[in-house]
Amino acid sequence: MSLDWLAGPGGPIRGEITVPGDKSISHRAIMLAAIAEGTSRITGFLEGEDTRATARIFSQLGVRIEIPSASERRVHGVGLHGLRGTDEPLDCGNAGTGMRLLTGLLAGQGFASRLVGDESLSRRPMRRVTEPLARMGARIDSAPGGLPPLLIQPVNGLRGIDFEMPVASAQVKSAVLLAGLYAQGETHVREPHPTRDYTERMLAAFGWPIAFRAGEAAMLGRHVLTATDVSVPADFSSAAFFLVAASLVPGSDLLIRRVGMNPRRTGLLSALRLMGADIVEENPGEQGGEAVADLRVRFARLHGIIVPEGLVPDMIDEFPSLFAAASLAEGRTTVAGAAELRVKESDRIATMASGLRALGAMIEETPDGAVIEGGRLHGGDTDSHGDHRIAMSLAIAAQQADGEVRIADCDNVATSFPGFLELAHGCGFGLRLA
Repeated sequence: MSLDWLAGPGGPIRGEITVPGDKSISHRAIMLAAIAEGTSRITGFLEGEDTRATARIFSQLGVRIEIPSASERRVHGVGLHGLRGTDEPLDCGNAGTGMRLLTGLLAGQGFASRLVGDESLSRRPMRRVTEPLARMGARIDSAPGGLPPLLIQPVNGLRGIDFEMPVASAQVKSAVLLAGLYAQGETHVREPHPTRDYTERMLAAFGWPIAFRAGEAAMLGRHVLTATDVSVPADFSSAAFFLVAASLVPGSDLLIRRVGMNPRRTGLLSALRLMGADIVEENPGEQGGEAVADLRVRFARLHGIIVPEGLVPDMIDEFPSLFAAASLAEGRTTVAGAAELRVKESDRIATMASGLRALGAMIEETPDGAVIEGGRLHGGDTDSHGDHRIAMSLAIAAQQADGEVRIADCDNVATSFPGFLELAHGCGFGLRLA
């Protein structure tokens, strides 16, 4: 039986909150710490099901990971070639990031690995990762259609490649770079549009020689990763739900503490400001090699925009919440260049459009985006189809609906944002379990 939510107008969104640690950085910190020389301490680790699944997999592969306290991990690295194979399946749960990055990291090992996932993850395409890895010499078998489970065969080393990516994807880029750790020669990746550079920054933090700039990264294989301490900033994607909600609800004034401000991640911030949002960055600083700031957001009357395609790669995870904002803004919002949304935890264009239409929104889907006419929303029944970001984004839209909204299948919110329900309710959301 699925977990359903009931959402509707609450009060103004007010107070000070801290959202959980960045999921993308938490995944990468565990991975690199596991194959580094020495012991690394990770603070601000996201205690979500996805990131715990990644940590559990490295424990299966022979890495000792201690939990001194909540949101903290002490990882005793085994070095680049110290992982030990297991006959057990490596269960990524719902974590597409975990599976795609692990495919790259495990592709160069001398033992076989079998990566599996839940029902949702088992429907997500992996061929765009496995094909460039095959060019590097990896041997990876998949289910029909390039779907999980993935069986990664043992190899005796990989070779570097010069890879021009057909589609901008930080996960694909990262998988190739992680395989490049085990490759002879140079691995060079070029992107059609710059994507988030967490992997590049973290490789550098662990002492690996890598050259990177927007849209390009190059590295030689077969060096050494050296243990380091990682302080994970608050997740911008998690903050995004509150930025949109507080922008939409009259009387709102919310402060979100120490949010990661990596420019390859904050495209939604630029889009919301183009729509008229009142969001101010305060107390800028740095945490774990990443820019951070407090974000103060106040209610503002939003208007529709044509979303600049240059922002799309930097907000790919935040489009569901942008759709919610656009459905309540004045005028038309047009999104293009976001075909990547079709292959997330759900087809996020179709799923979000269906959910908002059930509440009265006027949305026309296109192959790589949508045209959304802003207006009023009413209550109704919606379905997140097991997609955590869809569930939270529909909860945002419901804050300005004219009636109560039922959101079905919200179990997977725990994969990325444990405690969302309590945090949202505490700062003014009308939101509860059905």
